[in-house]
Amino acid sequence: MARTVNPLKFIQEVRGEVAKVVWPTRREVVLTTIMVFIMAALTAVFFALVDILIRAGLQGVLTFFG
Repeated sequence: MARTVNPLKFIQEVRGEVAKVVWPTRREVVLTTIMVFIMAALTAVFFALVDILIRAGLQGVLTFFG
């Protein structure tokens, strides 16, 4: 069964919900952005080290059996 939606009521409800949103402060945005960049850098370093270790291990195994 199809419902008819009143566009004006919908817009009023959307405005009411948006008014409830707690927007972050500029300081919070800056700090979380910095934390994201730090975590991305740490993750990149971790996976680079894992890649180097796996590559060295495989080269060692292939050299031993090659």
